[in-house]
Amino acid sequence: MTALLGTAAVAGALWWAVFSLKPYDPSPAEVQARYAHAPVAALQVRLGDVQTLPGGHRAQALRFSSFDGAEVMGRIVYPADASGATPLLLSLHAMGRAHQRMLQAEFKGRPTVEQTHRIAELALARGYAVLALDAREHGERKNPAHSVQDIMRDLHWWGRRAPYERMLIDTVKDYRVLLDWAVQQPGIDARHLRVAGYSMGAQMAMLLGALDPRIQAVAAIVPPHVDDKVALVSPHRLLPGLAGKSVWLLSADDDEYASGAQNQALFDALPGADKQHLRFPGGHLLPDGYVERLRPWFPPATTSGSATRAVHSQES
Repeated sequence: MTALLGTAAVAGALWWAVFSLKPYDPSPAEVQARYAHAPVAALQVRLGDVQTLPGGHRAQALRFSSFDGAEVMGRIVYPADASGATPLLLSLHAMGRAHQRMLQAEFKGRPTVEQTHRIAELALARGYAVLALDAREHGERKNPAHSVQDIMRDLHWWGRRAPYERMLIDTVKDYRVLLDWAVQQPGIDARHLRVAGYSMGAQMAMLLGALDPRIQAVAAIVPPHVDDKVALVSPHRLLPGLAGKSVWLLSADDDEYASGAQNQALFDALPGADKQHLRFPGGHLLPDGYVERLRPWFPPATTSGSATRAVHSQES
């Protein structure tokens, strides 16, 4: 028995030495370089037929080829009663979910238990258009040969951080590519851009908001704690980019992915005075009605200019 315990101890120490994730310290220049993107020349965003939703909102599926040629898909929804250029909310989904979870109460016969669709409902009611994409390795972009679960297993068991970091970094870059297109559309007010995300989406929302000067406000809903073991996708590495922006953090008192102390440390590290920390009882799945606390984060939209909001059915 002693020999078996000794062998197990040696094996555990060997695993720790070889495979466990270790913190690392990329320079600010290295971090910025990984997220850099050049606008896609003559980006073709293929828009589907207009669908009228309950309440008169109008939705279109969209697809485009991103900076690396990868096919991206998602949807944009316009408020029913806007008559000019409309402010835009980017809505980022959680790990293991798809963009529909940010827009629909039910998908594939299962309810959206995170209540994230209510963020879009609130945004639309306040006069915002809402845009959501499938993250890399999610939704229609799943890789049957190597799932998100495989990526996370490889991260935690074998120390393979590159696929996980690449999944998040390239999703952030997908959004930046699409923003290059969106701000040119007559129906979008490029002066009023916000981003909200849930869980992994909150992590990416902070990264995107910090990197892209066009985004003015960020709502991060139960972001997981991310340290320097995956430094390239740690919001702490990019927090200075959030200076001057409105940043709201929504956290849970007993979140299995971020402790109360970790959430408080993240909030304290946010630059600037225009920030709020909303705390909720319970775990990662926030209580019903939490979205209502976000209402003041959405200033009512006012139309700008004389352009009539355009909803296109052809390539733009």
